[in-house]
Amino acid sequence: MYSDLIRRLSNLLCVKSIVTLILTSVFAYLAATGRVSSHDFLTVFSVVIAFYFGTQSERLNQQSEQNASQKP
Repeated sequence: MYSDLIRRLSNLLCVKSIVTLILTSVFAYLAATGRVSSHDFLTVFSVVIAFYFGTQSERLNQQSEQNASQKP
């Protein structure tokens, strides 16, 4: 359990995650202050989140395929 938490925290600190979190924070601030319309915010946020979770999903699929090919 503890090692799983450490692993998840270390994954959170990878460059993609940091960029995603910063970009999300900046756009949330700009939207809250009225500098960006809600439509623009939703478009950018959706693209960033889709890319982030899409790459994570692809990585998990590759790991699953590697594990399946290693089994006799």
